[in-house]
Amino acid sequence: MNNVEVFNEYHDDVKEIDTIKELIAFAIKYEKLEKLEFNIILVDNTYIHNLNLNYRHIDRPTDVITFALEDDKIVSMPNDYRVLGDIYISIDKAKEQAEEYGHSFLREICFLTIHGFLHLLGYDHMTKEDEKVMFKEQEDILNGFGITR
Repeated sequence: MNNVEVFNEYHDDVKEIDTIKELIAFAIKYEKLEKLEFNIILVDNTYIHNLNLNYRHIDRPTDVITFALEDDKIVSMPNDYRVLGDIYISIDKAKEQAEEYGHSFLREICFLTIHGFLHLLGYDHMTKEDEKVMFKEQEDILNGFGITR
């Protein structure tokens, strides 16, 4: 059993929340993990801009920001759950990027969800080799769930 919460802090309903929950459940099984705890928070550009400025010192909105609790060691609660952290996703950016890349909003929100999830697990794309590994994992999960380009 996992404890994953999706919070809609966006100013409108986000009808894709159930799909996000199903995708995360699929991704956790795909990664052969269990007893995970983390949050996904859906926000607007203003909110994520403030996060980006305050925590990364970058003065612009971004699409997804993760706050991973596991850096060098696994963080566990007394109930043996791994506490991964939080994923913030800008719905505004997801809409913009879906249009820019010529695919659906559903595909973009699913991509950002998995991108953030993999960051919480320690994946990164700072080097070409790390990027290759992370992006392949993203595509494998999305394709396995049925979200294709």
